[in-house]
This record gives sequence, C-alpha cells and structure tokens, in this order.
Amino acid sequence: MAGLSYLERRSAIEAYFDRTAVEAWSRLTSDAPLGRIRASVRAGRETMRQTLLSWLPDDMSGLRLLDAGCGSGALAVEAARRGAAVVAVDLSPTLIALARQRAPRCPGGGSIEFLAGDMLDAGLGDFDHIVGMDCLIHYPQADMVEALNKIGARTRASMLFTFAPRTPALAIMHAAGRLFPRKDRAPAISPVAEAALRRALVDEPGLSNWRFARTQRIKNGFYVSQAQELRRA
Repeated sequence: MAGLSYLERRSAIEAYFDRTAVEAWSRLTSDAPLGRIRASVRAGRETMRQTLLSWLPDDMSGLRLLDAGCGSGALAVEAARRGAAVVAVDLSPTLIALARQRAPRCPGGGSIEFLAGDMLDAGLGDFDHIVGMDCLIHYPQADMVEALNKIGARTRASMLFTFAPRTPALAIMHAAGRLFPRKDRAPAISPVAEAALRRALVDEPGLSNWRFARTQRIKNGFYVSQAQELRRA
C-alpha cells in the first residue's frame, strides 16, 4: 500500500478485516487448532496483550479507556473486569459483531461499548488511557505520529501502542508472507525504525507534554511487534 493516503489505507484495512479475513481472524482469536505460523502469531499476540494490560492500573474503577482496533475484544473485556468504562472501536463491523458475541457480562462495575468506526473520531470523547494494539502497524511513520497526536489531545494519562520494528528478521518474514496467495494476504505492515519514530514523536509539537515510558519487543515465530508507553508529563 505504498504511497496511499491515511483514508485509502483505512479503507483497505476495513475491507480486509470485514470481508476477506473474517473466518481466519475468528479462528486466530479463538481456541481452534492452527497451523504453525498462525499459532505463533496467536501466542505472540497473547503475550503482547498481557504486556499492555500489565501497564494499566489493576483497579480502573472510574477510568475511561479507548481500545483502538479492538478486534475480537479480548483486551477490552479484561479492562472492563478491572472496572474501566471501555469504548472498544474497530473499523470492521463484522469484527465488532464477533466481539459483542464473545463478550461476557463484565463484573467489577466496568462496561464495554463496542463501536464500528475510526479510532480518531473526536466524537468518541476523552479518555484516561488508550491502547492501540497492532492497529497502527499498517500505517507509515508520519500517519502513526499524526494519529497519536490526535488521540493524545483527548487522553489524560497514558497511550499504549505497538509498532512493527524495522529489523532484518522482520523483513524476511514479510518477504515470506508475500508467498501466500493474494486473497490470503493481510494489508502490508509498515515497519519503522525505533530511533526514527522516537525522534518524530519528540519533534511533534502536539506531543510535547508526553514522555516515553516502558517499551517491550515481543517476538514469537512470525509475530514481531514492539509495545511503547507514552505518559503525560
């Protein structure tokens, strides 16, 4: 998707997850048996989800959280169990329907509102924390920074997001991924260099009140992603 605008990329991602990959994504996020490659992705995503959850308060009563690109809703459910009022948004109406179907009744006073739409929609309101797990990895660095800038203006405490680190190993995996039949391919991931991303975030005036906190790279087979925490100064 080289050279595409944010809106064009967003449309391609929505089409893929809402139509092409629904069955595969449903299996990936369930307990169904998988092949070696997708099993490694499932395990990697679970490790990443638990990492991001560990960076959130254990008691989130009275806090509002945006789960951006919520997929099947697993992270949203756990945050709601901690007492958070969660807004879980995804571009795919089909995945939102799956998330609603899978979500149990939330104990602990929390709640989840599942919405199909754009994570950048200002109409979603303000939040204490936002989590964007693997929802920005399809966008180039400039779009990632702009998205964090827009979301950060509506966030009081922390922003947790992941990016695809630019590494030789990841480049090999992407090349192998291109061997899959076109109909099975996910939208292209846009790897970014960690140092360059940090410089771009520091140079963004709208993020001047944010500071780098924890970071963690998760690598499991064909899953490689890096979590970054930004905290409001």
